[in-house]
Formats: sequence, C-alpha cells, structure tokens
Amino acid sequence: MKKTVNVSQTYPRLTVYSEENYRGRSRIYRGNTGLRNLDNILDGVESLRFFSTSSNATLVVFTRPNFQGGFRVFRGNTNLRDLDDLIRGNDVESLISTNQRLTLAQIRAIRRDRSLPSGYNLV
Repeated sequence: MKKTVNVSQTYPRLTVYSEENYRGRSRIYRGNTGLRNLDNILDGVESLRFFSTSSNATLVVFTRPNFQGGFRVFRGNTNLRDLDDLIRGNDVESLISTNQRLTLAQIRAIRRDRSLPSGYNLV
C-alpha cells in the first residue's frame, strides 16, 4: 500500500539567525510576515536569508522597532550576512517579509500607521 505524502510549502521563507554569517540559533517564518522587534527574537537577529519563488517578493528592513525609522527595500531572494549598520549606519530593528510587491507608498503607509495589511502574520 502506497502512502501519500502531502508537502505544503508557503513562500516567502525567511530564516533568521542569532549570529552573523548565518550561524547560531535559527528560526524560520513562512508567508507574509512582519517582525516588529528583532531584539525579542533569538535574543537579537544578526543575519537572515529571504527566499521566494516570486520575483515580486519584497523584504523591507527598518531602523526602529514597529516598522519605524529609515528603511531599505530588497526585491527577490536576499541574503544578509550582517544586519549591523545596514541602513545608513543603523542596525535593522524590524522587518516585513512578503510575496507581494510593496510600493514605496505602501511601505510609508505601514510606517505611518504602524500596522500591516490584512493577511500578514505579526510577530
């Protein structure tokens, strides 16, 4: 008797690490996700890998918790080996990971309202 195995993979896949260069403890997040304070995850996130099968996938990193401060946008698959001093000399404190192509206007609205669009997981 054959067993049927169903595998469900949700993209994007964001893997965060407690140390630089993808070392230390790690945690994986799947789907559209907002991490509002990286200091509260793994005692601080120091590096990350962002993977999606969609060319529209967007990773937005912010200099302050709760999607505040300056930000930087990455499109498509992205590996960041060191989150220190990444945005004009500032560390990354929060981020958004999504399969959608977020526009600058949408990102600014998220920053202004301090809330994610519906359908996002908030961590």
